[in-house]
Amino acid sequence: MTSRVFKKRIGELLVESKAISPQQLKIALDRQKTTGQRIGQVLISLGMISEEKLMQITAQKLDIPQVNLEDMVIDREVASIIPVDMAKKHLLIPLFKIGNVLTVAMYDPLDFIALDEISYYTKMVIKRVVASKSNIETAIERHYSIGEAVNKVVEGMKAEELTVNVDEIEVDIEKDITGDMPVVKLINLIIFRGIKSKASDLHLDPDEIGLRIRFRIDGIMHDVAHLPKSLISGAVSRVKVMANMDVSEKRLPQDGRFQAKFKEVLVDFRVSSIPTPFGEKIAIRILDKSGLILDLNKMGFSETNLKKWLDLIKRPEGLILITGPTGSGKTSTLYATLARISTPQKSVVTVEDPIEYNLPLVTQVQINEKSGLTFALALRSIVRQNPDIVMVGEIRDIATAEISVRASMTGHLVFSTLHTSDAPVAINRLMDMGIEPYLVSTSISAVLAQRLIRVLCEKCKTEEKNLDAPTQELVERHKLTGTIYKPIGCTKCSMTGFYGRTAINELLVMSPDLQELANRKAPHVELRRQALRDGLISLRADGLAKVSAGITTVDEVVRISHDDDISINSPNQSETTILEQIGG
Repeated sequence: MTSRVFKKRIGELLVESKAISPQQLKIALDRQKTTGQRIGQVLISLGMISEEKLMQITAQKLDIPQVNLEDMVIDREVASIIPVDMAKKHLLIPLFKIGNVLTVAMYDPLDFIALDEISYYTKMVIKRVVASKSNIETAIERHYSIGEAVNKVVEGMKAEELTVNVDEIEVDIEKDITGDMPVVKLINLIIFRGIKSKASDLHLDPDEIGLRIRFRIDGIMHDVAHLPKSLISGAVSRVKVMANMDVSEKRLPQDGRFQAKFKEVLVDFRVSSIPTPFGEKIAIRILDKSGLILDLNKMGFSETNLKKWLDLIKRPEGLILITGPTGSGKTSTLYATLARISTPQKSVVTVEDPIEYNLPLVTQVQINEKSGLTFALALRSIVRQNPDIVMVGEIRDIATAEISVRASMTGHLVFSTLHTSDAPVAINRLMDMGIEPYLVSTSISAVLAQRLIRVLCEKCKTEEKNLDAPTQELVERHKLTGTIYKPIGCTKCSMTGFYGRTAINELLVMSPDLQELANRKAPHVELRRQALRDGLISLRADGLAKVSAGITTVDEVVRISHDDDISINSPNQSETTILEQIGG
């Protein structure tokens, strides 16, 4: 098949759809002889059809999906299946790989020459989707840019090009992508792609081969690139300079932070470095204020837990703890809570390390241990400031714990966080730190344990009709109602089947029975059993309720929560479903 005949087929398709006339097609074909452009580009340049209309008709006639690549995350390994030169030549980019099937976004899905070439090159079955020219060009630049930048840095790099100007503080991510310094360009490309991918963390991990670049997206780590050993020192030094860290100190862990512009918006970054046998490992936390949710109604609370939480945070005094591992959304819940209760009539002060987001109507104090400003010292001074509400970023030691407890018993509402596996164990943790049992039992008002769980993509989730044995057992044991869904994968969710995350939580409200157990230092198992009797909805139960509501999957709940006996949640457990227990 000749190129001209192939090009004519698109024209005929458009004429058949009455998007253009036969006369317009003839004019376009004549123009194509002199320009050498694709017939679609010629028609667009002549104003005979819009790019959007061209894509719509092509997708409809060929019965293939039309996709928007702007917010898609394309795995680096998938993108590398087709070389960048081939992608640019044919205006296409691979999106997903499932088994031996490669889904490719094409500007011209009738380009059979391109299809034959990539099929021969990849030895895979090619599945087509259609995307706009600008979409594909941007995606190629975004997803191949790291690899291209690495090649440019490696080729002919001189030793002095690995040095970094320590006076360079101004960072503009998009502008510096086209900068002249190879290391600057490389690091900014990594950060740029991380933000576009909606990653929460960027990891630069040295190993025996080189420097592995990984992104954490929706709680899951993804490999995106691997740099040669020669770039480890320069890449790490560049990040440390940006974060105002000591470049010469390579033997001790360090922390730093910086800001960078992205689409004219300042984004905050928190940086941590630790030494390893292969070089320094860098972790960068992205604190994008545009993605911060400050609405408790959107935090994942069940109807029952939200009502309890709103009642608790209106109290004038007491200690309220939020527990969970790093990355479980504790700070976001705290900020949303403070945003809900902060008013001009109240004095609200926080002690944080670091301050992740600036909150209106709240005085925020940044800890600086190098200068001697610890949590305990800051908290002592803040209590003398006569605040109504105090938020302590984290209870790390006995001094901070003691002051927080005593402040909560002297007319202050105190919020803080702990790293514990569930809500009841927070009571034991404070006593293990050295707080007297009677102080723990009388100061704690509530403990909220939280995890983040992936949400099913609404566009592609499908009913699960054939449950496997473990899932069926869970469904029957916990009397799950509603439709059980499974992830499929589509262009919106980058074929993962999930899009975004929500919280699951368990809320322990201190009761007289729990106070009595705490006073005699009862073990965790007794505290948990009593909390369940008092009406605590476990993390597992809250997660399974979200399964029944079609929000997530059983596998996600099992992955993120521990199994526990929830049969004593309610005296009427046998007669109620989980959804009924939590109020929706």
